[in-house]
Amino acid sequence: MPKGKPAKKYSQAGRLHSIIRLLETRRGLTLDELAEECAVDRRTIHRDLNAVEQAGYSLTAEWSDGKKVYSFLTKSRNLPPITFTLPQLMSLYLLRSLGAHLAGTPFQSEIDELFKSIHSVLPDRHAAHLERIARVSLPLLHGARDYSPAAAFVDNLQKALLQQFRIRLTYAKKNTNETDEYEVDPYTLVFHKGGIYLLGNAHNRAGMRLFALERIRGVEITRQRFEIPDSYQPETHFSNAFGLVSDTPMNVCIRFSAEIAHTVRDRIWMPGQKISTDTKGRVTVEFEAAGLMELTSWILSYGIHAEVLGPAELRTEIKRQVKEMRRMYRGKEKDRDADKTGKKGTTGRLL
Repeated sequence: MPKGKPAKKYSQAGRLHSIIRLLETRRGLTLDELAEECAVDRRTIHRDLNAVEQAGYSLTAEWSDGKKVYSFLTKSRNLPPITFTLPQLMSLYLLRSLGAHLAGTPFQSEIDELFKSIHSVLPDRHAAHLERIARVSLPLLHGARDYSPAAAFVDNLQKALLQQFRIRLTYAKKNTNETDEYEVDPYTLVFHKGGIYLLGNAHNRAGMRLFALERIRGVEITRQRFEIPDSYQPETHFSNAFGLVSDTPMNVCIRFSAEIAHTVRDRIWMPGQKISTDTKGRVTVEFEAAGLMELTSWILSYGIHAEVLGPAELRTEIKRQVKEMRRMYRGKEKDRDADKTGKKGTTGRLL
């Protein structure tokens, strides 16, 4: 038993219950880890594992990093059957289609395995009908993320999230082939605009950081456990953010033309927003939000149909972007006209 750790007075029945719960929730543990959790020695845990297996739980052991890791064989465990109604199954299939942005990750593979299990017990007619419903609801993704460079490392990340192990993260820098190293306590996965991000406490950066999964180039699991603070609420990290960036919040006021008012009026852009319509059918949206770059991108996506009424810094940034875009396109038009003139002149000389 580790020094300094208070003794737990477990009966064998209590230990067996704890071992079963640990193996169910953490998806595999070593003898040392189980011994530490139950405050007994390895020999006792070994006897307990035999008792668990005799009770009808099929155990498997695999070698990982030179240590034997124990887990349950999921398909052969004596779990009570789970039943679903057809409306509940329909909801599951719809959720599966909404997770299309998980393609290329172990999460998608496990979802596929889950639905294979469902198909194995469903009548063919019901399975085919549910598949049709899922295809109808399949979202169209533009600019889907390519997770292939990171796919080999996400298994370790998943394990660290489930078992609360600190990781050493190798992360690609923007627009370079270089990488940075981070010591991270992985807290939460965040989904935003078809992308998956890791939110965690980066110890060598002294604070919470977001990491895009497609830019991960390595995940090494340490043997150091961490505890998520009771006060931690992932939503608070983005409470003022329009997207992912939490900088200085501003009071945003945008007026949209009558032509696209219907696409704006019935949406929730930020909590506490105010929406009003004037006599010309134009819609004005007001809310508090942070993230100058993300707000700018959103407003520009509406083109001439969105006008910033405030704050001044956001209006100035939109004007700057429009001015630069105008200069860029005018410059290209001049180059194209010059190319056409040059070609005409050359043709005339050849004739």
